[in-house]
Amino acid sequence: MSFESLGLSPELLRAVTEEGYTEPTPIQAQAIPVVLAGQDVQAAAQTGTGKTAGFTLPILHRLQPLASTSVSPAKHPIRCLVLTPTRELAAQVEASVKTYSKYIPLRSTVIYGGVNMDPQIKALQGGVEIVVATPGRLLDHVQQRTINLSQVEILVLDEADRMLDMGFIPDIRRIVALLPKKRQNLLFSATFSDDIKKLSSGILHEPVTIEVARRNATSELVRQVIYPVHKDRKRELLTHLIRTLPIPQAIVFCRTKHGANRLCGQLERDGINAAAIHSDKTQSHRTQSLDDFKAGKVNILVATDIAARGLDVDQMPFVVNYELPHVPEDYVHRIGRTGRAGSPGNAISLVGDDELRELADIEKLTKQKLERVVVEGFDSARPEGGAAPRAPRPERAPRPERAARPERAPRAERAPRAEAEEEVPAEPKVRREPEPERASLSRSHFSRPPLASLGKKPREVPALLGGLPKKPD
Repeated sequence: MSFESLGLSPELLRAVTEEGYTEPTPIQAQAIPVVLAGQDVQAAAQTGTGKTAGFTLPILHRLQPLASTSVSPAKHPIRCLVLTPTRELAAQVEASVKTYSKYIPLRSTVIYGGVNMDPQIKALQGGVEIVVATPGRLLDHVQQRTINLSQVEILVLDEADRMLDMGFIPDIRRIVALLPKKRQNLLFSATFSDDIKKLSSGILHEPVTIEVARRNATSELVRQVIYPVHKDRKRELLTHLIRTLPIPQAIVFCRTKHGANRLCGQLERDGINAAAIHSDKTQSHRTQSLDDFKAGKVNILVATDIAARGLDVDQMPFVVNYELPHVPEDYVHRIGRTGRAGSPGNAISLVGDDELRELADIEKLTKQKLERVVVEGFDSARPEGGAAPRAPRPERAPRPERAARPERAPRAERAPRAEAEEEVPAEPKVRREPEPERASLSRSHFSRPPLASLGKKPREVPALLGGLPKKPD
């Protein structure tokens, strides 16, 4: 099968050919005709199978007749909205749109958080047919009334499973409520869980289901290897593998942002060019790190799961699980960064004794026993010298001496305090008697009489100062 046989326009075929593609991938071959027919689609395909082009190409074909060369913003209303979970994926999808629409007068822009809104507002005011956005920033524009979604004809939910994991579903439902009722809906996901089916049932209308790989399957082109290692030797083993295999470039996954920063610093001290990418990094830093990685200036990109979602790097040879994910499905997403578009890849996992349960869950999910490779000196046994630091602990025994603790004798001095406490009850009885008098004086004489009366009857002032008046007012 060729792209020509799918019925795409000559302008799109020209752009596809210039990118070096001649045959569609399985997801593209099945999805493109359905999207061209105007039907709703729910498609599941593992990462790296070309599903972005699977919806980008047919959408551009459908919108091409509506394209206008006019400079008027009114001639370029938003007709397609693509929602993605991360900034990186949004940028990737919008780049794909620009690549394939180079010979079609359609405008597109990308909207995500972490950057100034002004350039985004300017682009929207100028008129665009296709908007690729993350849910949060899109709702910011909706609140500020800088975007008009009343003419959207096509809605795409990309990486829907990740948006579900990240808690974006309420935002998605708010956005869907703002769109026209009559529209085409496309839902693409790396996996197709029961929760995703439930989500699609509330948004899609009689969708065509496409599933080109079994659920939670991993690519057969990826060699998956487990390296047993003690958790305290992981960084040393990673450095050893980078230098000896060798590993020219790799994405290394950590569970936490702090762990990613720490590992990145350790690798740099080992003389390895590394950069960390996670949600605490500014968008400009994340973009620069990714650009340096693609350009070969950085060899190791240390990332968390959320930040690495949607990273599109051609010919990624290695993916390393420095720490196994707690959720086994995330393992499938991680290793999907390699072995893309028909190229072989390698997935390496450094597994400590404390991660055996996670490993068992991954093997159960993927229904395969992963290959084990033991590197001499880095096995799962406790590293040499690991128990040595415990020797000094007996020296802590003499610490309880602390001057035999006779210093607490001053506590006996607290006895006089008890005497003082015995005297306290006698004082309040004497002091409480005049208190009502002072209170009544301030209320009945200093607050009630007007100032004028004091001037007319100066003789009553001494009486007021001396005590209660003898005669009532």
